This record gives sequence, structure tokens and C-alpha cells, in this order.
Amino acid sequence: MAERFPCELISQGLVYEMCWELAAKIRDSGFAAEIVVAVARGGFAPARYLCDFLGISAMTSIKIQHYAAGGKKQQRARVRFPLSGDISGRRVLLVDDVNDTGDTLLAAVEHLDSFAPSQIRTAVLHEKLTTRQRADYRVVEVKEWHWIIYPWAIVEDISGFLQQMQRPPSTPEAAAKQLWEEFGVRLSETQLTRILAVRDLWLREPEG
Repeated sequence: MAERFPCELISQGLVYEMCWELAAKIRDSGFAAEIVVAVARGGFAPARYLCDFLGISAMTSIKIQHYAAGGKKQQRARVRFPLSGDISGRRVLLVDDVNDTGDTLLAAVEHLDSFAPSQIRTAVLHEKLTTRQRADYRVVEVKEWHWIIYPWAIVEDISGFLQQMQRPPSTPEAAAKQLWEEFGVRLSETQLTRILAVRDLWLREPEG
């Protein structure tokens, strides 16, 4: 059996609770953001929840390309789709799901700085000790590195994992067995059936 690639599957309910805790930390710090910028795509859901919990209606996004399907890291973080809204002179809250190496936050902050905001603060759900750029706000500090699978990334990540296997499974039962043995991940039969139905879509070169 291949050595496990450690993973943690995060539920939608846990995301919601983490966003509530993250919003409390931001409020307690006294920072009053005027606009939320989500790092697409992982930051969309947390950013939307934070808008609710902080009473902010203004939200936009930028796309930073770093990881492809199945946790494959690309050479460098780069701005794929730039900011389209006006943040000049405004207090900005930049939101992502996880801060792994810090490259995404560094690229995003550098890009946003070029639009002359009055202030930028960064917030994430999980932050790993591997980062070289700490977020201003975080909920969980990940001390032992592992891959985190969020609800919005299950199909993409698991499709990538399945394609990386020496013998990619063709049935939900086989997929369930191999995912547990190699990644420590358990999914329902319905989830696996749907992933197997669309996984070939993730074989093409990712466009972001």
C-alpha cells in the first residue's frame, strides 16, 4: 500500500461555525472593513459568510492561481483574474480558505496595494506553519501539515486524487477503499458516484 497523503475533510457546518468565530475575532480587533475581497475560488464561501456576520454588503474577488486538482502545486502564485472593483481609499478585508505557503496572500496583497486602499487585513480559516506570510486573522493554526478538503473543493480534489492512483478505480466501492487507504478520506456512495461521473473533466489543463 502506498504511503498515505494526509487529508482532512471539512464539513459545511464546520465552515459556518469557523466563519462565525473568525468574524468575532475581526470585530474584537476593532477593524471595520468597508469591502470584502475573496480570493477565488476557495475564499468565496468564507467571504460571503463574513459579509453576513460583519454587516458588509460590498464584496468582490480576485483569482490567484497556485494549486491544481488533487493538490498539485504549480510553480508560483500569480494573479489570474485581477480586481475589477474600486477599493481606492477603502478598508479591505482579504479572505481565503487556507494559508498554506503564504504565496497566495503575498501575491494578492501586492496586487490590491496597487489600487491604493487605505488598509488591507487578511483572514483565513486555516493557517499552516509552512506559511511565510501570516494572516492577520485565522481560526485554526495547523501544526502538522496535511491537505484540507473544503466542501466546495471535494469534486476537484478527489477527482485529482483518483487520477493520480496507479490503478484509478472505476466503481464507488473501489474508490472508497483506495481513498481511505491512501488519503484517509471517507465519502458517501452518492458523492463518489457523482465524482466518478465527472472526474475526466479534470484531466484537461486547469484554466483557473
